[in-house]
Amino acid sequence: MNSAQVLNGRNYSCSVASFRSQVTVIELTDSRSASSFVGFPNRKCLKNANSLSSLRIGVREGSFQLGLSPYRVKVSSSGAESFRSSSSLEGDELKAPSVLEFITSERVKVVFMIGLALALCNADRVVMSIAIVPLSLTHGWSTSFAGVVQSSFLWGYLLSPIAGGALVDYYGGKVVMAWGVALWSLATFLTPWAAETSIWALFSMRVLLGIAEGVALPCMNNMISRWFPQTERARAVGLAMAGFQLGNAIGLTLSPILMSQGGIFGPFVIFGLCGFLWVLVWISATSSTPDRHPQISKSEFAYIMSKRQKSFSVENKTKGEKKIIPPFGRLLSKLPTWSLIVANSMHSWGFFVILSWIPIYFHTIHRVNLRQAAWFSAVPWTMMAVLGYFAGFLSDILIQRGISVTLTRKIMQSIGFIGPGIALIGVSAAKSPVMASAWLTVAVGLKSFSHCGFLVNLQEIAPQYSGVLHGLSNTAGTFAAILGTIGAGFFVELVGSFRGFLLLTSLLYFLATIFYDIFSTGERVNFD
Repeated sequence: MNSAQVLNGRNYSCSVASFRSQVTVIELTDSRSASSFVGFPNRKCLKNANSLSSLRIGVREGSFQLGLSPYRVKVSSSGAESFRSSSSLEGDELKAPSVLEFITSERVKVVFMIGLALALCNADRVVMSIAIVPLSLTHGWSTSFAGVVQSSFLWGYLLSPIAGGALVDYYGGKVVMAWGVALWSLATFLTPWAAETSIWALFSMRVLLGIAEGVALPCMNNMISRWFPQTERARAVGLAMAGFQLGNAIGLTLSPILMSQGGIFGPFVIFGLCGFLWVLVWISATSSTPDRHPQISKSEFAYIMSKRQKSFSVENKTKGEKKIIPPFGRLLSKLPTWSLIVANSMHSWGFFVILSWIPIYFHTIHRVNLRQAAWFSAVPWTMMAVLGYFAGFLSDILIQRGISVTLTRKIMQSIGFIGPGIALIGVSAAKSPVMASAWLTVAVGLKSFSHCGFLVNLQEIAPQYSGVLHGLSNTAGTFAAILGTIGAGFFVELVGSFRGFLLLTSLLYFLATIFYDIFSTGERVNFD
């Protein structure tokens, strides 16, 4: 029986999966007859079935049609419809993908492109950590002023994460990330011209770089929350952040080589051009959500949608229902939000202090040349990239084996902060550059575990506001990074040693761990 007339174009959501398709196919079968409907059934349609009917839901997306598992239909005396799965979607019909299927899936290709963007993001910003030494000698800058030059990137980075997070939640990660990479590549490419023109032109390019790069991590969080189920998100973040850390290693190792061949500004030009090339590939090969991707397979789409059941009501919001101005007051009224802000602040403090000052630390304290200092500084970031994926894999395994999401995030965050806190004490006591690099490798490597703590946690407590929530915490983190980057320069001038500042950073790591472990949660928080 064709009952299209009783549907009247109405759409319904299923409690097990999230559908954004314009056309769906429902097959309703009972012991007496079979009926097919186009669209989700309304109350009038469901009256054709008794409470023991089997309902099979499929979704037609583009030119293909895929099926999901059967559902039981129950019609209450009031006529309200309810849906309940008669067999788990995690059962035989939608098995978890094999390692090969996961690696070759479209969602991994998307996160690989995000990882490349984050690698460029860090490579572009870290170049100045190497170039600052010859630039300071050329222009006669003091250590404190060199800190101001390096922190100018953070002035722009302070401005954009909140606005960028709101934009990515509204427009999607594809568009916002493309604009971000294009602008920060332009700023990197024009840095040589700016440095030769005036200090204010240089500040302007560094600020533009910061503004554009401020959207990168909110875009990453937004797209991973839409492309990956919860049981894979830590691995996805690990893959993306591996690119982020490899960008540090690439920038630190290649910059001295490129400078020796093409002058101080060689790496700025090369990395800027690479960013423009990335934008072209990104625009042509990705989409913000899986239902808009032209090449995704039926099985992968079904798997992603079935595993995202908990956030179906969020994902089904149309643009007209979304608010471009998020509820900042309600977001800031909850302690789990502040646990993320504190964690991001400490993460950024440690990250930028190490990124900006460690090459100079090796150059001034251990008396190694600039190229050696870059290599000693690059090794820890490579370790962070490797351990970051291991941490993501471990985190997902813990959740799959029944450990609560909340406890898993706290374990990962504790390792990610207590480990570096202890290791930085070792760095401060090191007597040789080799030992200092070894302790620094431990510090930065273990720091990657925090990506499976607060960074994934952002997607869990408020997936509908993951972009702006990341923006809020990232802005607080940028304040901390500015304070740490500039403060390190003045601290060294006043005290005459990096070691005291490393001990202060270690103490802050321990305090931030306590705050996060007390107030964080892995459960959804009601901000609406």
